[in-house]
Amino acid sequence: MKLLRYGPEGQEKPGLLDADGRIRDLSGQIPDIAGDVLTPEGLERLAALDPAGLPLVEGSPRIGACVGQVRKFIAIGLNYADHAAESGMAVPSEPVVFSKWTSCIVGPDDDVVLPPGSRKSDWEVELGVVIGKTARQVSEAEALDHVAGYCVVNDVSEREWQLERGNTWDKGKGFDTFGPIGPWLVTRDEVPDPQDLSMWLEVDGKRYQDGSTKTMVFGVAALVAYCSRLMTLLPGDVITTGTPPGVGMGQKPPVYLKGGEVMRLGIEGLGEQTQRVRA
Repeated sequence: MKLLRYGPEGQEKPGLLDADGRIRDLSGQIPDIAGDVLTPEGLERLAALDPAGLPLVEGSPRIGACVGQVRKFIAIGLNYADHAAESGMAVPSEPVVFSKWTSCIVGPDDDVVLPPGSRKSDWEVELGVVIGKTARQVSEAEALDHVAGYCVVNDVSEREWQLERGNTWDKGKGFDTFGPIGPWLVTRDEVPDPQDLSMWLEVDGKRYQDGSTKTMVFGVAALVAYCSRLMTLLPGDVITTGTPPGVGMGQKPPVYLKGGEVMRLGIEGLGEQTQRVRA
């Protein structure tokens, strides 16, 4: 299934994408794409519905973040060896874990607004992993059983705040609008191998990132297991798993967002995002 949320910001309704690419309304069935709806039992109930029997959503509504009421937005840094190299940093021996504030989450096509005085805002296409079953101290072998599905994430980053203002990565990662998620959550049964997905990102039509989840240092199962040792992962939590090379910081000379640009990005089978950047 491809699950989504549509409607004005703060008033999103749950929906699903039918086989013809049309939005079907789920608000008569569930309150949101969140929490217990994402458990194996919740997804099984949704999978049993006949999409043709659900109300058809007319027009082209705004698409919101594909997960609502996110409690934890966990991010992984330097998880592609070639991205670590372009960043001038060593490939980590253990996952680099930090937080993106949940207040940064926006829809996949919402504007990205640069914080006042931003000089080094950057882009990062990433595979997002949505937790579906509570995970605490799980093994790598059982980790994927705790995943509800996958989505596209743009881990927008202000590098000055990330790397030059006290070396606390979280500060540069969680500005408002710096977490576009979606357009939809693709359930795990439709993604047979999360380590074999192509991914790309363009700015103003120029392709900067063109990679694959094949080259992750730590795969999805390893990351879910590792994070479950640090905290209890709950249904609806999101882990964004790192970016391939091609970020603005890695260009020679570096290229940063100033406002007015259009970012387009996507992951194979998970859809595309488009954001206009505003200063």
